[in-house]
Amino acid sequence: MIDSSDFRTKKIPLSHGAGHMPVLGFGTLIPDAAATISATRDALEAGFRHFDCAERYRNEHEVGEALQAGLAAGRIAREDIFVTSKLWNTNHRPERVEPAFEASLGRLGISYLDLYLSHTPFAFQPGDDQDPRDQNGNILYDRGVTLLDTWRAMESLVDHGKCRAIGLSDISLSELAPIYESARIKPAVVQVEAHPYLPETELLEFCKKNDIVFLAFAPLGHGISPGPLEDPVISAIAARVGKTPAQVLLAWAVQRGTALLTTPRTAARARENFDISALPEDAVDEINRIQTRQRFNEVVKTGSPGFIPQGR
Repeated sequence: MIDSSDFRTKKIPLSHGAGHMPVLGFGTLIPDAAATISATRDALEAGFRHFDCAERYRNEHEVGEALQAGLAAGRIAREDIFVTSKLWNTNHRPERVEPAFEASLGRLGISYLDLYLSHTPFAFQPGDDQDPRDQNGNILYDRGVTLLDTWRAMESLVDHGKCRAIGLSDISLSELAPIYESARIKPAVVQVEAHPYLPETELLEFCKKNDIVFLAFAPLGHGISPGPLEDPVISAIAARVGKTPAQVLLAWAVQRGTALLTTPRTAARARENFDISALPEDAVDEINRIQTRQRFNEVVKTGSPGFIPQGR
């Protein structure tokens, strides 16, 4: 379990000497360009040093602009921040992986990535359209490439020194295990939805056993109501320990051994989500006993995100 002395500065080592990931990460899935810039700037000011980006989000240029402004101001160095991006489904063909990676670097305005993830295990028909569909609206999948083919191309990015670590997102244990077994460079990180309503316990145990960082997105339930933020167990613990429900959920995530991503849209929310501390063990046990089970994002079934971002 992660030492809970100070969650705000805690980092988790990545396998194969690929550096350390800050436990608290800022997710950049924000549709509006201006909001992306302001929220990224506010997250940086609040203390966040891990920024999770993606080609799919269509805002890497804006994230990069905000990060570059922070770097130029002289308060922090590039080495002080951890930047992740993701390969979208239409670029799974091996010959498309490096160009997609380089395009993300260009948009972000940086020379290397700390982490590059396959956004989902699903390959879509290659091309410029991120959502290729047939005349009936069905996604056009690419059956001519396997996830292992894509992974091999991602391994070469590490070999060439422009990416320190690689991993997988929106993946199930049944899909992860064969990649792990076949990989020359093992996945350093797995990013999946996880919160008390979707604890992903079996996947978490696999990751712990194999030195893979489990990175939880939607630890607050995507801000969807009803959800974990309104759970009576969470509310009662928050009142008892003098923290907000969001801070309780985030502390639980860290104490069970995961890193996490949140997407606060305001400076106040960024400060709230960054200001977390350890819960009493009995509170952690109470949360572990919550029986509600709900997945908020169906992307793991189709490769196409099944929600509209909202909330915190």
